[in-house]
Amino acid sequence: MPIDPMNVALPESLRAYVSQRVASGQYGDASEYLRELIRKDQREQELVWLRALVEQGLSSGPAAPDTPEDWAELRGIASGHIE
Repeated sequence: MPIDPMNVALPESLRAYVSQRVASGQYGDASEYLRELIRKDQREQELVWLRALVEQGLSSGPAAPDTPEDWAELRGIASGHIE
């Protein structure tokens, strides 16, 4: 799959910072550094989503024990018989 180039305009202070990070030897070039920043942001957004789900679960009230019907439904979903 061909990769279309993306141009990014940065102020000189950020260009200098990126150049320093590349010069440190940790990254091969500016594109590699920016890809790593995007991957880190993706992971952080996944954590934000997960934290929101945990908070939603915690604020939904007391937990109820699983019933045999709950387990039957889960088995149905896992086997593809229930959507």
